[in-house]
Amino acid sequence: MSKLSIASFTNLGYRLHSRRYSPIETDMSGNTVVVTGATGGLGLETARTLGALGARVVIVGRYQEKLAEARASGGGQIVTEAADLSLMSDIEMLARRLVEREARVDVLINNVGVLLPERSTTAEGLEKTFATNLAGHFLLTNLLLPRLIDSSPARVINVSSGGMYSERIRPDDLQFERGRYKGTTAYARTKRAQVILTEMWAARFSAREIVFHSMHPGWAKTAGVAQGLPTFNKVMRPLLRSAAEGADTIAWLAAEDEPRQSTGRFWFDRREAPTHMMDSTLETPDDRTRLWEELVELTGSDVPSQPFSAS
Repeated sequence: MSKLSIASFTNLGYRLHSRRYSPIETDMSGNTVVVTGATGGLGLETARTLGALGARVVIVGRYQEKLAEARASGGGQIVTEAADLSLMSDIEMLARRLVEREARVDVLINNVGVLLPERSTTAEGLEKTFATNLAGHFLLTNLLLPRLIDSSPARVINVSSGGMYSERIRPDDLQFERGRYKGTTAYARTKRAQVILTEMWAARFSAREIVFHSMHPGWAKTAGVAQGLPTFNKVMRPLLRSAAEGADTIAWLAAEDEPRQSTGRFWFDRREAPTHMMDSTLETPDDRTRLWEELVELTGSDVPSQPFSAS
């Protein structure tokens, strides 16, 4: 497990770490990959990389115009699905369409995320950061799990953030209804919860040929960073990673053999990384249970502790 420093999150860290990398050359022909939030940034770079390896890549985004542009820039291996991934009703319809249209889903990459300056709610009444970054991931993953298992060996990859190192989960206030709302805190808590859910899914599916991993892409130069963290983006711009550099480990987790040999891990620059840097961010077993139960109640979707027996 590699140790992390703040400097390692920059493009300088990537250049140092990538000296040990081998090119990703896995033939992914016959594989179908679903990538959310993929009309730009990390998601689109991941889609392009996996498409170039031969995978059929389904990119999911909110706006038809951006989807069309992304498809045109990614080549013939990319197809599109439109959905507002902050709305549970849209996610249910998306999952239904994917199951009907795709004979297999080999990899699900939960990449979509938002960092909002002010608290707002969706048309369904959920706080938007929570709905997009956490509840939506939980629901889409659970709905696609039967198809992923049918396609096994399969993978689920959750794109987290280094921001999660600053926060612990608050299962009694997942929608940030108490106290003053702070966008970076709300974002970091959802990213922390993604890592915890990755571990919990992995425990539930330990007997099956489906692996779950989460990762930290480093500080990447994306539209989301520019919009959500304008001051940070301006000050750190010379040191931010390119979207391709940030997406490298996502593509590696989706394609290469090494990640298939373990499950429930957290990765940074193709190496397992610690999930905590401070004791103050540690959650209790009760916190984890309450997180899962709250998400089940809010999304109406669950996966039993032992959903499938080994084949």
